[in-house]
Amino acid sequence: MSQILIIDDDPTVRLTLSRSLKNQGYDVAVAVDGEAGLKEAMRLHPALIICDWMMPMMDGLEVCRQVKAQSSLANTYFILLTARDQVGDIVQGLETGADDFLSKPPDMNELKARVRAGLRLYQANHALQVQKQYLEAELAQAADYVRSLLPHPLEGSITTHSCFLPSTQLGGDCFDYYWLDPENLVIYLLDVAGHGVGAALLSVSVLNLLRTKSLRGSSQMLATTDLRQPGQVLSALNDHFQMAGHQEMYFTIWYGVYNQTTRKLSYSSGGHPPAVLVNEGANETSITKLKTSGLPIGMLPDITFETDFCEVAPSSKLFVFSDGAYEITQLDESLWSLDELIKVLVAPVANGKSSLDFALQEATATAKYGNKFEDDLSLLEVSFS
Repeated sequence: MSQILIIDDDPTVRLTLSRSLKNQGYDVAVAVDGEAGLKEAMRLHPALIICDWMMPMMDGLEVCRQVKAQSSLANTYFILLTARDQVGDIVQGLETGADDFLSKPPDMNELKARVRAGLRLYQANHALQVQKQYLEAELAQAADYVRSLLPHPLEGSITTHSCFLPSTQLGGDCFDYYWLDPENLVIYLLDVAGHGVGAALLSVSVLNLLRTKSLRGSSQMLATTDLRQPGQVLSALNDHFQMAGHQEMYFTIWYGVYNQTTRKLSYSSGGHPPAVLVNEGANETSITKLKTSGLPIGMLPDITFETDFCEVAPSSKLFVFSDGAYEITQLDESLWSLDELIKVLVAPVANGKSSLDFALQEATATAKYGNKFEDDLSLLEVSFS
């Protein structure tokens, strides 16, 4: 049974409203002033509140403001009971969070109609909230599944450190690294456009396909691809993951192969942010952005992706990331930039923190929504010793 709370300092009004609503079968509670009413609202979590506007100490507007500020009461339907009928008063009430108004003294037929309408809206909103919570739980499970597939850190002459923070809606970030053979290490990070379980499933499909180390599939191009050739890999993925066959979804990717004997890194990218190679020399730190031209994977068929090369000096670090690592809305509504992220990644880090930990700390500090990011945030650090 839906519960209704009446807040009014006039005992006659309380009695009249309470008797009328109880006769209609509603569970009714009453409070004699604003402070008592707020306490009752917090205790009972009623579906609907009828509150007098003009009361001593705490008026109806303040009660409404505090009720709507509570996440557990935000869905409660709030009716202000008032003798005011000026447009400015109504606007003020609506801006405070009131859902409806009743003139004072109230007409009983109008009271019944507005209460019924308010409870219908409350029940509809409640059903939406239940569905939202169910969806959030599903997305959290999907995020946990993606996280479980991510690789363990490498140790030895090459070490890795990574950060994967799914957004509240779950995006399509995924990354991996593994030895193709004793000489060649594959490193890649991809980002599916869009959010939700569909985007996450596509990223996992790409990860599983690449993790087989053979790219065997229905496509002839996949079966003949050399995983040591980044351009070939991206062309094969583009052939296999055309948007028309994957719910019109596409993805960006940075893919590299490091040969530890020659210390050469070959790489190719499809619409992805550049990886950043940092060499901390004796006199200065050099920063190189590693990117090749190329459209995102799946947008157009028969695309050739170029491969580029660079030398990796000892004690270098390679950073690979998604655009969610820097396209972060700040407190002033501007976006954090790629250059600002790079500046943080190469900054000296004290107290045993990694560069990624420091970058995450800075991103959270500047973000408008704290650690609730609008897109997946993925960062990968590879250190070459």
